[in-house]
Amino acid sequence: MESGGGAASTPGALPYYVAFSQLLGLTVVAMTGAWLGLYRGGIAWESALQFNVHPLCMVIGLVFLQGDALLVYRVFRNEAKRTTKVLHGVLHVFAFIIALVGLVAVFDYHKKKGYPDLYSLHSWCGILVFVLYFVQWIVGFSFFLFPGASFSLRSRYRPQHVFFGAAIFLLSVGTALLGLKEALLFKLGADYSKFEPEGVLANMLGLLLVCFGGVVLYILTPAEWKRPSQAEEQALSMDFKTLTEGDSPSSQ
Repeated sequence: MESGGGAASTPGALPYYVAFSQLLGLTVVAMTGAWLGLYRGGIAWESALQFNVHPLCMVIGLVFLQGDALLVYRVFRNEAKRTTKVLHGVLHVFAFIIALVGLVAVFDYHKKKGYPDLYSLHSWCGILVFVLYFVQWIVGFSFFLFPGASFSLRSRYRPQHVFFGAAIFLLSVGTALLGLKEALLFKLGADYSKFEPEGVLANMLGLLLVCFGGVVLYILTPAEWKRPSQAEEQALSMDFKTLTEGDSPSSQ
């Protein structure tokens, strides 16, 4: 579905970087599942394996799906802006729900086992990321999807929304790395330094997490890869200028 006006061309290298990011992201999810299946006994809710729901959900939600939500405006360059906004918001909703399941899983597991909560750096960073992510979504919905927000308010807030989106994503990747290291030290202890197979696999997973985060951030960086303004957006911009400055669209 396209908006009015001609479709903007897609930069030649962009599809390859996007495809590479998806390959990395799916590999991260698959390797997380393999790590939990091979060395942690698998996943289940009503057993000692409930804890394993946490890392899998966080990787799927706050890393892979969040990263994909950030790329929506690079991938769908010629679709109607409202359609792209909705897809961006829906992906964030799915990411939030999956992450919430992971959060409930770890707190419920700790309660059943009598373990303390929120004492580690990983848990502090995790709560910070989750709260920031929730606030970012609520504010983003209020400004960009809720029909009552003014054009001027959206324009002023957009740079902050973009910055915090990228920052929260990078914090999510960093928090996942902290959790991975914490899980390895709890189980392997001093054997971690002996190149145990689980440690090697988890280290590779950590590198892939870093690569995925780096590729997503790189795709978001080049100005020429940003979604071009469509005719509908240019019309809204000129109408707003007319109302606020007394200019006419024909004078622009």
